[in-house]
Amino acid sequence: MSRAPVIHPLWLRMTHWINALAVLVMVTSGWKIYNASPIFHFSFPDGITFGGWLGGALLWHFFAMWVLIGNGLIYLGLNLASGRLKRKFFPISPRAVLTETLAAIKGKLSHANLSNYNQPQKLAYLFIIVDTLLLVLSGLAVWKSVQFPLLRELMGGYDNARIVHFAAMSALVAVVTIHVVMVALVPRTLLLMIRGR
Repeated sequence: MSRAPVIHPLWLRMTHWINALAVLVMVTSGWKIYNASPIFHFSFPDGITFGGWLGGALLWHFFAMWVLIGNGLIYLGLNLASGRLKRKFFPISPRAVLTETLAAIKGKLSHANLSNYNQPQKLAYLFIIVDTLLLVLSGLAVWKSVQFPLLRELMGGYDNARIVHFAAMSALVAVVTIHVVMVALVPRTLLLMIRGR
């Protein structure tokens, strides 16, 4: 009996899990950093933050940032070089995104063929790529505001760069939460991201 074809190559699975871990560390350490100087009138509970104290959170945040940037560039580069980005993520049809999103909400979206992404998946994964880029750029504008004055001004100044960074983080957490819920509803997708087949 022949083995099922590989749908997710090893490089994709490795970069996916490394990115997932880096994002988890960055978000939870970022919440600890946020608590030291809140933008809005709330703080994150200490139980869901990471880093122990502000200095520890900053160290973890910057470590995970470099992991995310390096691994993200590998992910994006291999997707572009292999043609996978064009093959898997395009075309996108706004009408199909709406139709398939409504089908997913009603629990009627087919997951028979896991080798192809549905339209909401394509949009979500492309959004994650663009949003992560915005997170990195706004983070640089906050972290190295003096060294990147043009980037800081493009973000509307230091205080606005913090808001852009927070908004991009919130959007990423929202999309990842939906992604995790969908994986829980279709557990075969988790096995696929582990085994590749």
